Amino acid sequence: MLDRSLLDPGGRLQLVGHRGGASGNELHGLRADLRDAFADDAPTIELVDTADAVDADLVVMIAGATVSTDPGANVDRAALAATNRAMFEQYADALAARPGPAPLVIVQSNPVELGVAVFAERLGRHRVVGAGAWSDTLRFRREIADGLGVRRNAVHAAMIGQHGDHLVPVWSRVRVDGVEDAVLQAWLAGQRQGRTVSGLPAELVAERGRLLAMVAAGDVAGAFAAVAELPADLRAALKPFLVHYTAGHTTEIVTAHSVVDLIAVAMRGDDVLRPLQVRLDGEVEGLSGVLGVPVLFGPAGWQWHSPPAIEDDERQAMLTSAAAIAVVTGIGPGPLAG
Repeated sequence: MLDRSLLDPGGRLQLVGHRGGASGNELHGLRADLRDAFADDAPTIELVDTADAVDADLVVMIAGATVSTDPGANVDRAALAATNRAMFEQYADALAARPGPAPLVIVQSNPVELGVAVFAERLGRHRVVGAGAWSDTLRFRREIADGLGVRRNAVHAAMIGQHGDHLVPVWSRVRVDGVEDAVLQAWLAGQRQGRTVSGLPAELVAERGRLLAMVAAGDVAGAFAAVAELPADLRAALKPFLVHYTAGHTTEIVTAHSVVDLIAVAMRGDDVLRPLQVRLDGEVEGLSGVLGVPVLFGPAGWQWHSPPAIEDDERQAMLTSAAAIAVVTGIGPGPLAG
């Protein structure tokens, strides 16, 4: 954010840590480093360590527990959701209690959909978005670009649904500038190879198990070579797991890039179309709940934008994704009464 000069010297940036936790101490060093690096045009940088001290027009929720970096460890998503729900509620309640308009909130912490649900309930659904669908989309576009030998900005594609195993690649809407349609369609057919979008979650589980077994056995190079041979949608979904389990931390650079993209949009003034997790109220298939879908996003939050039609298997996968998300959030996914 500072590197892109999104905040002018008269602005204010709050770094929020956890009182009594490691981040409460680490932020002192981070602030000193940021001041040295951006001394010419840095905004005022404040440190706060309680939820009620957060005072901002734009809040990025990017903290929280994550899964173990041990490839052999059990992934307890229920425990992760319970831990981070308490954090989401603490900060959402504090922000809701502040006087004045509700801030715009971008959620990247996991489970993204749970964070969106909690903040939307307290601050208003149009003021809260989840960045997971956008980071998934950036990865998907990159894999398509790599396969076709073009730059990512030439690729028009989206991932919707859940930021997790039930993500939905919208193959039917893929377009690539500078690539003839016949060439593109032949490449897409090779990627799909008779596979259905509804079958992607099972593929992800199987391939993730295979790749992580390779990592656990010490064959990291082999795992990355193996994932490179998979179709673009599987590569986009599985590479973050390999990074997490081999680098010792989550995909920090992609996460930062996708979130700062959204911050730039929120501060620029023009609404743009982005796939984001939002709290729906009947806009899609009558669903009530959180789902990753294309919406218009800008300084005032998100607005509904009716997207082009998608294929039936993509639609069915989207509905399955909504049902999976509802298990975590406790909202929806069924049609609204009446």
